Amino acid sequence: MQLLYNSDQFAVMQFELDSVPPRAHDGAPASPRGGYEIVDKRSRKEIYLDGALARQFREQVDALVEAGPTTESIDEFLSGFSDWMHQPLVLH
Repeated sequence: MQLLYNSDQFAVMQFELDSVPPRAHDGAPASPRGGYEIVDKRSRKEIYLDGALARQFREQVDALVEAGPTTESIDEFLSGFSDWMHQPLVLH
C-alpha cells in the first residue's frame, strides 16, 4: 500500500496485489493487479477501484497532474466519486 494523496477531505492509496503479475492468455505479461482506495474523510466512506475502473482513474489522474493541479482541483475531482462510496470507513 502506498499513500498517493492526502488532504483534509480525501486520501488515496494505491494497492499492488501481486509482486509477479500473472500471464495474459497470449503468454505476454499481464498488468499488475491492484487498485486504488479513495477515502472521503468527512463522510467516513470509501471506494476501492480495480480493473478497468482503476486504469481509467489513473489516466484521469495523470491528465490532472499534467495540468498542474491544486489541492482544490484534486479534491473536486475526487468528490466525483463520492456518490459511489457506500462502504463505511472502519479503522482497526
